[in-house]
Amino acid sequence: MIKRFRINYQLSTLRCDVIGGVTTTVISLPVALGFGIASGMGAAAGLWGAISVGFLAAVFGGTKAQISGPTAPMAVAMAVVLTSHSETLAEALTIAFLAGTIQVLMGVTKIGRYVAYTPHVVIAGFMTGIGMIVMFIQILPILGSAAVTGGPVTAALAVPAAITNVHIGAVIIGLFTLAVGFLWPQRFSRWAPGPIVALAFGTMLGMAIFPDAPVIGEIPMQLPSIYLPDLSPHFLLRAIEPAIILALLGSVESLLTSLVADSMTGSRHNSAKELVGQGVANMAASLIGALPGAGAALGTVVNIRSGGLTAMSGVTRSAVLLALVLGLGRFVEPIPLSALAAVLFKVGWDIMDKRTLFRVRHLRREHLFVFLLVLFLTVFIDLITAVAIGLITGAMVQARRQEHQEVDHVISVPMLDSHFFAEVGLPPGGDPFSARVGMVKLRGTLTVSSSQNIASILGHDIKEHNIVIFDLSETTFIDDSAAMMIARLLAVAAQSLTYSIVIRPDDEVSRTLDSFDILGAISEKMIVNKISEARDIAKELLETKDGESHA
Repeated sequence: MIKRFRINYQLSTLRCDVIGGVTTTVISLPVALGFGIASGMGAAAGLWGAISVGFLAAVFGGTKAQISGPTAPMAVAMAVVLTSHSETLAEALTIAFLAGTIQVLMGVTKIGRYVAYTPHVVIAGFMTGIGMIVMFIQILPILGSAAVTGGPVTAALAVPAAITNVHIGAVIIGLFTLAVGFLWPQRFSRWAPGPIVALAFGTMLGMAIFPDAPVIGEIPMQLPSIYLPDLSPHFLLRAIEPAIILALLGSVESLLTSLVADSMTGSRHNSAKELVGQGVANMAASLIGALPGAGAALGTVVNIRSGGLTAMSGVTRSAVLLALVLGLGRFVEPIPLSALAAVLFKVGWDIMDKRTLFRVRHLRREHLFVFLLVLFLTVFIDLITAVAIGLITGAMVQARRQEHQEVDHVISVPMLDSHFFAEVGLPPGGDPFSARVGMVKLRGTLTVSSSQNIASILGHDIKEHNIVIFDLSETTFIDDSAAMMIARLLAVAAQSLTYSIVIRPDDEVSRTLDSFDILGAISEKMIVNKISEARDIAKELLETKDGESHA
């Protein structure tokens, strides 16, 4: 029987989506132009990135009402790719294509959800660093000079020359636009977004009083060219590292924006589908020479507040931007570069994690170290290095904290004969005050964080007993390192001529142990289900050993 599905999409929903899409276009236009220029790919690349990424991510993504397009992290990362990891634009676009492919694979395999586990201090560090970079590289356009590639250090070296050749009109336009952007009341932003108001005032000031200030100029209004990716093995080996980092950046930003959208709409996004959509969008953007992108928090918030409810709002925004590029591009050409730089300066300020930055002296020492390390590497080295080292350092800090929690869940105690054998009677020759049996109880989760420490702590205890009972009945999870730690403890017992009895763990832990054959050297008789069975075997072993010693 064929079921009929009715799409619950009404005219009122369409109206809300159209309003949200059109309103978001106003925000996206200056941001896309600015990030295109900041990336070194040009204003047109930013516009086509907003169109292609915005449309495909909305259609194939998994987050309702999310707006995607060029973002600060992706623009800065592409600037690094252009200057440090590629020799031509085609090679840079190939890296973007590979990044999109990796995002699709992350979505298909559903491992993308683990991206959300990136430590907050790592995200705060590189978002703050990106914000600083975005603000700093706008200084040159505000002074009336051309932007330079190579990051903030190169821009800093060019500032003295820019000051000696300062364009007063550009400076006035930039400062005026910046003041409007910061002072525009938030309560008016729903009807007239601050960035577009600031840009409009700055443009009018430039056209009326300072027409000689540098402007965007002519934007190609024809369809973009096609760039086929360079898939030669030699280049792919160089491209895979920056592609992975670019994919991680886009994925982290998109999924964090999805969480923002969820909190505002009360819905729940599909992370796997979202990453597939973002990956398809970035692959397509790279083929037409456009700037890759991600979920944009600013555009998404504006869209939802303006009434956007579904993916149709993102489609609407792309359609309006396409109309601007193909037919109305001449209206964008007179925008002063200093006004656009001022808008991006405000965007850079907004994306900084100011909550963490302003409370930096209250952070735990290890969190402060990771935050400052990622911030320093982002600003003074490059974003790709910062993210890679930040993830590794953050994981090490987390493992260090987890180590103490896991060690606290481990119990190693001697079992007095008088208590342990009370129910079955002491073995012959037993001393009621001796503790010939020891108990090692491993509880909860055990991982690489604590494995080395536990092995060194328990190794000495095991040697002090004739028999050791390894109680794994309350062990809920172990990783490969913890499994090998148990193997080392069993080996220590064997070398010390100490009998090992294992109380069987649950099925999941058993599968991990079996995959490494951890219990293969132990007789099946020595693996039991409960403590009473272990007691009976321990008594039998001690009686046998006592009999042998008398013989």
